[in-house]
Amino acid sequence: MAPVTLGKAINMGLRKAMEDDPKVLLMGEDIGRLGGVFRVTDGLQKDFGEDRVIDTPLAESGILGTAVGLAMRGYRPVCEIQFDGFIFPAYNQIVTQVAKIHARSRGRMPMRIVVRVPFGGGIGAVEHHSESPEAYFSHTPGLKVVACSNPVDAYWMIQQAIRQDDPVLFFEPKRRYWEKADLDTTVEPEPLFESRLVRPGHDCTVLAYGPMVKTALQAAAAVEGEGRSLEVVDLRTLSPLDLGPVFESVRRTGRCVVVHEAPTNLGLGSEIAARITEECFYSLEAPVLRVGGYDTPYPPSKMEEDYLPDLDRILDAVDRSFTF
Repeated sequence: MAPVTLGKAINMGLRKAMEDDPKVLLMGEDIGRLGGVFRVTDGLQKDFGEDRVIDTPLAESGILGTAVGLAMRGYRPVCEIQFDGFIFPAYNQIVTQVAKIHARSRGRMPMRIVVRVPFGGGIGAVEHHSESPEAYFSHTPGLKVVACSNPVDAYWMIQQAIRQDDPVLFFEPKRRYWEKADLDTTVEPEPLFESRLVRPGHDCTVLAYGPMVKTALQAAAAVEGEGRSLEVVDLRTLSPLDLGPVFESVRRTGRCVVVHEAPTNLGLGSEIAARITEECFYSLEAPVLRVGGYDTPYPPSKMEEDYLPDLDRILDAVDRSFTF
């Protein structure tokens, strides 16, 4: 095992997928010669050629429209959206074509497309570079949506996503690209569409995905010395949601806090809180609480630390869950 960054793990996963299947190709703005703005695809065009790692024009709708045609011909295109806020020119293609063609063709024409989306804040970027649009796509039938939180998951999940017959939105926490973990490429990976308990506890369940998993773990470590034990679950899959382990955890702890960077209003936390309340009502000692971004456009970079959920806001929610 050797420590690798999350960004490098995705690069390694893409390389393995391209080696295993000649129908896998990459498309995106500046992903070839430059290796992408985050260098996630660095070296892949050099090794696989310009026909398989394609530098596209600055036209997201064109990228996805081309991917639809390629998928119809049996290819497995992996499309990079350079920044989260740039995905909206392709929104029509994704929700009205990519998500529906498999069903529209009565299963005869699968859309084997992966859309890679660096998402979330924390990098001091300007407008349209720090958004969390995952709820739009999780709400769309026909799309699968996943979010990795660490290098090990990043390596395996990108390969698993590419092998799917349904389109997958693959959300990558951009502010975690440079964080390292040991990666053993010989172990059997966990299934793609399953959540995972990452820290056991008994006082309160904290649910997170993507960049917020690390923050949730930091919150759990911070209160350990105070005699309070938080159980942390990495959701990993946003559509379909895998809530079986969540329900088991909440039935043990009796309390739950859901954390995400996206605004809390009509965010994924709302659906998760509703489902937990339906399934675990008689086990709950307090309402399910949500911690997220504020109901405003993402602020200028000087203010983003006040906007993003942090350790203190998570712990405040945990404390409030003990006051009911």
